[in-house]
Amino acid sequence: MMKVAVTIGGRSWSESADYVREAERLGVSSAWSAEAWGTDAVTPLAWLAAKTDRILLGSGIMQITARAPVMTAQTALTLSELSGGRFLLGLGASGPQVVEGLHGQPFAHPLGRMRETIEVVRLAMSGEKIAYEGRHLRLPRPGGEGKALRLSARPNSEIPIWLATLSPKMLELTGEMADGWLGTSFVPEGADAFTSHIRRGAERAGRRLDDVDLSQGGDVAFTDDLEPLIATRKRGLAFSLGGMGSPTTNFYNDAYSRQGWADVAAEVRRLWVEGKRDDAVAAVPDDMVLATTMIGTEVMVRDRMRMWRDAGITTLRVYPAGSGLDERVATLGRAMDLVAELNRE
Repeated sequence: MMKVAVTIGGRSWSESADYVREAERLGVSSAWSAEAWGTDAVTPLAWLAAKTDRILLGSGIMQITARAPVMTAQTALTLSELSGGRFLLGLGASGPQVVEGLHGQPFAHPLGRMRETIEVVRLAMSGEKIAYEGRHLRLPRPGGEGKALRLSARPNSEIPIWLATLSPKMLELTGEMADGWLGTSFVPEGADAFTSHIRRGAERAGRRLDDVDLSQGGDVAFTDDLEPLIATRKRGLAFSLGGMGSPTTNFYNDAYSRQGWADVAAEVRRLWVEGKRDDAVAAVPDDMVLATTMIGTEVMVRDRMRMWRDAGITTLRVYPAGSGLDERVATLGRAMDLVAELNRE
């Protein structure tokens, strides 16, 4: 059965709280708080934990270089306690522009850093003494006065860890170590570019692909007039292809390229990097917008949702269209009805 998730942020916090409460009432499974170069992912979740009762609350994501791994574990334990066990720990490596430019930390070896972070976080949450010898992380710090400590917080090894990953090796790590995958830059027709790697990692660890909750989705909007909706969504795709990274490192661009959009991805990035932003937007084809969203008539939206389901997505992340809270909630409600229909098929 496919579940539904929503994201928060980007609007007033009071409206976000109302939105999440309405999502909870409609039966949405989880709400996710992002962290890029604006608000942090954690504070909104603590606030929402006090305003909701059942909906799961996830960090989508905490950047692993923005905080020490043990602090990540402490935060996860605290949020789980505050929310009555409703917290989902989403982690991601981010990219070199944010990691090195904003946080002043090295981005090199993100795969090894992610693996070691997960191992330290799980060790800390288990209640054991935190002693770890890795390539990137060593606890206690050698040559100092520190000693191996255990957290005084109540242990909890059951907090699910989700990973936001895009590259093949990171996807394999997701299959090997994570409870869930927070995907992006995804076209359901090209799902094998992601799921084949997650499956390989899962099998290497004696697991199955079904052991990983796969979350992905897109914009949802109902209309008989597609042209305006397509036009407004091209800029976001152009930014992902051209602006979400440096001229040489863009994981979003690479992900779309692996799904059959290599020529488009290369051209949009070239134009964006050259400062021709409007030309970059114009270079995004209509078909790419339709492939990455669930927009159109109710029949079209249902058919696209079915594609996500058939691609193996178990938690459909939806971004409901609407000019205000009431319209967004109405769109979300229609989306929930369609998912319920698909689950009955």
